[in-house]
Amino acid sequence: MVPDNDKDPLERMVTAYENMLQRVDDMLRQAEKTAIPTLKKSLEQAREKAVELDELTREEAEKIATYVERDMHDAASFLHQTGEEFRDWVRFDMQLIENKLLEMFTSVADRTRLELGRFAEQAREAALYHTGEITGIGTLVCSECGKELHFHKTGHIPPCPGCHGTSFARVAE
Repeated sequence: MVPDNDKDPLERMVTAYENMLQRVDDMLRQAEKTAIPTLKKSLEQAREKAVELDELTREEAEKIATYVERDMHDAASFLHQTGEEFRDWVRFDMQLIENKLLEMFTSVADRTRLELGRFAEQAREAALYHTGEITGIGTLVCSECGKELHFHKTGHIPPCPGCHGTSFARVAE
């Protein structure tokens, strides 16, 4: 049984996303002292840890790991293609972002930049975001009407407030 059953399910998933991102960051930091792991391996270990600690069911952990991997691919693809800074990817004032989440996200994105560069084409194809999913910080644009959704912290993707569309993409400037 997963703890915190009284907690709002969406809030529990947002917390799980942040916990999984923290575990991936911790594993990558630890691995720098020995060998460089792949993002996939770190995500697998973080996913298994969430299940082992009964934070999430296996299905929920798979879903959150997919969201974390998607966001890392998207960030690394942007950094690789443009050579620009991480702040350009999220497209808003960095002071609005919680420092801990920013540090984790930047750290994981930076260390996986080279690894994910090989998967840039695959990342572009898989870069669609959908209503109901969880995403990390950044700006998404509605595929239907172009309205921007700004995420200053990890959150649940709602339908577009402009047209009720359900498909979004990150804006690469």
